[in-house]
Amino acid sequence: MQTQMLAHTESVEKEISKLRSEIEELEKSVKIDPDIAKLETQNNKLKYQIAHLQQAIEKEKSKRMIAFPTYFGEKIETIVSKLYPGVNAKIEVGPNKGKNGDYQCSCSFLINKELSKMGQKTNPKEIANNLSQNFENVSCLEKIEVTGPGFLNFYLKPNFVNSQIQDVLVNGVRAPPCKKLQKVFVDFSSPNIAKEMHVGHLRSTIIGDVVCRLLEFVGHDVHRVNHLGDWGTQFGMLIAHLQDQFPNYTTESPPIENLQAFYKESKARFDADPDFKARAYKCVVALQGGDETIMKAWRLICDISLREFNKIYERLDIRLDPMGESFYQKKMEELVPELEAAGYLKHSEGCKLIFVEGEDVPMMVVKSDGGFTYDTSDLAAIKYRMVTSGADWGIYVVDSGQGLHFKLLFSAAKTIGLVKPEQKLSHVGFGVVLGEDRKKFKTRSGDTVKLKDLLDEGLQRAEKKIRDKEEIKKEKGGAGLLSEEEIAACRDAVTYGCIKFADLSCTRTNDYVFSFDKML
Repeated sequence: MQTQMLAHTESVEKEISKLRSEIEELEKSVKIDPDIAKLETQNNKLKYQIAHLQQAIEKEKSKRMIAFPTYFGEKIETIVSKLYPGVNAKIEVGPNKGKNGDYQCSCSFLINKELSKMGQKTNPKEIANNLSQNFENVSCLEKIEVTGPGFLNFYLKPNFVNSQIQDVLVNGVRAPPCKKLQKVFVDFSSPNIAKEMHVGHLRSTIIGDVVCRLLEFVGHDVHRVNHLGDWGTQFGMLIAHLQDQFPNYTTESPPIENLQAFYKESKARFDADPDFKARAYKCVVALQGGDETIMKAWRLICDISLREFNKIYERLDIRLDPMGESFYQKKMEELVPELEAAGYLKHSEGCKLIFVEGEDVPMMVVKSDGGFTYDTSDLAAIKYRMVTSGADWGIYVVDSGQGLHFKLLFSAAKTIGLVKPEQKLSHVGFGVVLGEDRKKFKTRSGDTVKLKDLLDEGLQRAEKKIRDKEEIKKEKGGAGLLSEEEIAACRDAVTYGCIKFADLSCTRTNDYVFSFDKML
């Protein structure tokens, strides 16, 4: 039997040897195409470049600052899913203001509640100990300590903290890594054409810009939307007044310096003169119908306003992309039949409404006279941003007094399918600006404070303080005096910086008292 096995093995070895010889002969006879060889060389070079780029990407990622609450939170979530399957507790890690470490997490209490519901008996301290024991070694951590009834405390290594501080000093502050970069529309400022910006626009403009800067810093694709009030019946009286005051406006640019005064003049005529009022309504109809001559008058009025708005934005170093109500006119005309066909609109006394489940107040999409409303344009805007443009997140920076409107708007948008479950809409509300008498900020005559006048007054006050200090320097020998250019630069930086800081340093949702004396 053994002899037979040896004979079989020898036979197989001979067969393998024969096959090897045949393969070697075939390899000698095959000629490699020079073009293929060239492509293989290029391919190897590309592979090397890809590997090099990947290394550079990883190196760049390693430079990004660590968002410790997120970083530790994700680690804990992984451990919880392994130790306590089925538990869905909210994990929040925050700075520890006490002496027990740098960061703290109290998730063990929430996990304990979840486990109790599932019939498992344990306690928060035992859970916290289990979490800390299963926490993998992390280079930035010195230790994890459990204190009290079940608090997790994270201690960073002093050397690691030092290296982070040095890194910030050398490279500046960098954004932490973001899991998914998003397309975001931020709707803020939104003044009305033919009216001057006033103090009521201040907070939306400043807070909206900061929201954009933070999102842009992280790396999101941010669209800064200025939803201008550039459409409506008021343009009829403005255009009719323009025709009377500057009949050659189609060929000569009208020298309108004060559009606010022009608006007041047209409004006075509209209220007092029935014939003028009738012409104003005809102009509205012609505007909505796209009459080119009327459209030119409308564009002239919008351009004058935008130039004035942009002067304010430039002073505050704020960038916005104008996309007013006029942009959505055709889109509203398309949206209403779609909603009608889908059965979302309910008829009531000639109006077309959307009723949102759980809300007593409906949204009015079409008025009894057939006209559209702010609700209609806002829904059309959401459709354009979330459906047409495919945004992940829509943010509205508008005062808290509009909270109910946005609650209804967002609910209606979800009801009619304009927002998918993975998309998000947010209202960033804020309090109003008060005077030092703690009433709405107004002039002594009771008028709304113009934003331009507010900024100008700030510049005057700041410059006076700077020049007063320059006089003190002169009295002490004149060392370190500023040039006129330096005084102007200092004045601008102090004024606009103080106005922004005063707004952002208080709780966003609270009203705040505007005081130049405290700012400067």
